[in-house]
Amino acid sequence: MEVDPTTTSAPEAAHQESTDSTSHVDNESSAMDITAAPADTATSSTEEAASNMDNTTTNSLGAEPISRVSEEQELYPIAVLVDELKNEDVQLRLNAIRNLGTIAMALGPQRTRDELIPFLNDGIDDEDEVLLAVAEELANFSEHVGGPEYAHYLLNPLENLATVEEVLVRDKAVESMNKIVKLLNPSQITHYFLPLLKRLTTADWFTGRISACGLYAVGYSKCTPEQQNELRTAFAQLIQDDTPMVKRAAAKALANFSKELTQQQLISHILPLFLRLTNDDQDTVRLLTVEDLVQIAKMFTPDECRQYLLSTLRSLGQDRSWRVRYMVATHFNELCEALGESITREEMVTLFVSLIKDSEGEVKILSIGQAPAYSKLIDQQVVIDKILPCMKDLVIDTNQHVRAAVATNISGFAPILGKDLTIEYLLPLFLQLLKDDFPDVRLNIISKLENVNQVIGVERLSQSLLPAIVELAEDKQWRVRLAIIEYIPLLASQLGVGFFDEKLLGLCLSWLGDAVFSIRDAATTNLKKLVEIFGNDWAKDTVLPQVIDMAHNENYLYRMTTLFTLSTMATSLTPEIIKEKVLPTVLGLVDDPIPNVRFNVAKSLEVLVPILKQHSNAEVSSHVIQVLDKLSKDSDVDVRFFAEKALVLAQSN
Repeated sequence: MEVDPTTTSAPEAAHQESTDSTSHVDNESSAMDITAAPADTATSSTEEAASNMDNTTTNSLGAEPISRVSEEQELYPIAVLVDELKNEDVQLRLNAIRNLGTIAMALGPQRTRDELIPFLNDGIDDEDEVLLAVAEELANFSEHVGGPEYAHYLLNPLENLATVEEVLVRDKAVESMNKIVKLLNPSQITHYFLPLLKRLTTADWFTGRISACGLYAVGYSKCTPEQQNELRTAFAQLIQDDTPMVKRAAAKALANFSKELTQQQLISHILPLFLRLTNDDQDTVRLLTVEDLVQIAKMFTPDECRQYLLSTLRSLGQDRSWRVRYMVATHFNELCEALGESITREEMVTLFVSLIKDSEGEVKILSIGQAPAYSKLIDQQVVIDKILPCMKDLVIDTNQHVRAAVATNISGFAPILGKDLTIEYLLPLFLQLLKDDFPDVRLNIISKLENVNQVIGVERLSQSLLPAIVELAEDKQWRVRLAIIEYIPLLASQLGVGFFDEKLLGLCLSWLGDAVFSIRDAATTNLKKLVEIFGNDWAKDTVLPQVIDMAHNENYLYRMTTLFTLSTMATSLTPEIIKEKVLPTVLGLVDDPIPNVRFNVAKSLEVLVPILKQHSNAEVSSHVIQVLDKLSKDSDVDVRFFAEKALVLAQSN
C-alpha cells in the first residue's frame, strides 16, 4: 500500500500537460480571484450562472469574431457558487450544492478538475445537511470530471467528508466512494485509492478508521495478491481496534469483505478474528457478528459449518445479552438455510426452543414469527413434540404482545400439520385466543383464519369457531367487529344460504346500525358481496325488505345508512329490482327534513341514473330529472351542489 511519490500515472501526466497548455489561470490565482470576485457578479442563481457561462463561451463559425471572455467571466460560475455557499440560508446553500452538476457542465471537465474539485476539497466547512448533499452529489460526478480515467479526482473531497463527526455524512461519503472505486482501473487503485485507504485506516481520530472499514471489500478484487495480503492485514488491525465504534464498523463490514476471500483465506485470516468479535465485551459488537455468521456459513460445507461455526452459534443464541439473542432469533431461518439441512434438523431444534422460551418478550416475539417457516424445515413429529408445546404455553403468556404474536402466526402451522392434526392441536388454541382479553389477540386470530379454512374446511371451522365469531361480532373494539365483517363473505360462500340466514343474517343487518361509521360502511359493502354470492332473488326477498324498513326510522343516521346501502348494492342488482324496490325508496326521502339525508338522495340518484338510462323508460328518467331539479333549488347549499352534479349526468346523452 506504499506509494512512490515520484511515480506519475499516464492519466495524471496527460492532465498535467493539458493543464499547462489550456488553463487560463493557475489554481492559486483562481482561488484568489474567486474569493475576491465582486459581489455584484454573484447575485443570480447557479443555474443562471451556468447559462451565462455557456452564452459567453460559445463561438460560431463564420460569424464575426467575439471578444475574448474575461478572466472574471470565466470564473463567474465558481464565484456564484462561493457566494451562495456563504449565504446564511441553509436552503440556498443546499440548492447551490444540488446545482453542482450544472456548474460542472458549464466549466467543462478540465476546469472542474482544476477549480471546482479543489474548492470542494478545501473550501466547504458547513452544516451536516450541506455536507451530506455534497457527498451525495459526488457519487455520480465522474462524467463531469472527464469520465472513469479521472474519477480518482473525486476521492479527496470524499475522504475529507469520511472523517467528519456526523454519521450520516460519513456513511454517504463511504457509499459514494464505493461507487467511484468500481470505476477505477488497477493503476488508479494503486496510486490513489490504496493510499487513501491507508490514511483512513491509520487515522488518529476514530471517525476515519470507521469509514475505512466500509471500503475494503469494493477495491479488493482489483488489487494484486501482494496488495490483497496487505488489505487483509490492515482489516485485521481494524477488527482488533481499541475503540468499540471501530470494532462495530469492522464487524458490520466483515460479511461483505468475506465474500471477496477464498475459503482458505477465510479460515486462516478471518475466522480467528470473527471468533474474537463474538467474544467481545460489548454486546453491540457481538450482535453484529450474527449477520457475519450467516455470510460465512454460506461459504462453508455443512461439515465445515459444524466444525467451525456451530458452537459459536450456540454461544450467541444463549448470550447473556438479550440483544444478541434477539439478533439470532431475527436471522434464525437464514442461519438454518446457510448451515444446511442436516444441522437444521439435528442441532437447531434445541436452540430454537430456548429462544421461543426466552425470558425477554422481544426475543419470544421474534422467535414466534420464525416458527412456522422453521417448522417446514424439520420433521412433523418434531414440530408436534417440541414446537407446539411451546406455542401452547405462549397462548397464556403474561405478555399480551407475545399472545398477539402467537395469534398472528399460529395459523401458519395448519398447512404443516394437515387437517386431522390441525383439528386436534390447533383448534383448541384458536378458541382460547378468540376469548383473549386483549383485542389485538382476537383481531390477529380472526384475520388469519383463511389459512386454517384452506386446510380443514369452513364447515368444520364454523362448527368449532362460529359461537366465538358471533360473540366477537358484538365486541366493544370496533376493529375486531370490522375484521369479523370482512370474514363473513368467506363463511357465507361455504355455509350456504340456509345456514347463513339462520345464523348470520341478523348479525349482518345489525351492523348497519352500528355507532361507528366505518362499521356501517363495511356492512354495506358486505351486503353487496352477499348479493353476489346468493343472487338477486335472495336480495329481493330477504335483504331489501329489511333495509327499506330502515328508511322510516326516526333516527336520520338509519335513513342515511339506507341510502348508502341501496347505492352500494345497486351495481349488483337487476334494473327491474332497482326500478321496483330501490328507486321508490330513494325518492321517498327527497323531502326529508334533514339536509344530510336530502343530499345523499342526490348522491344515490347519481349512482342510479346511469343504470336507469340504459334499462328504464323515458317516463322514469324524466321523473328522476324532475326530482333532481327540485333538489337543485333546495335551501341547503350542499343539497344544491350534489343535485346539480347528478342533474348534469341525468341530462347528458
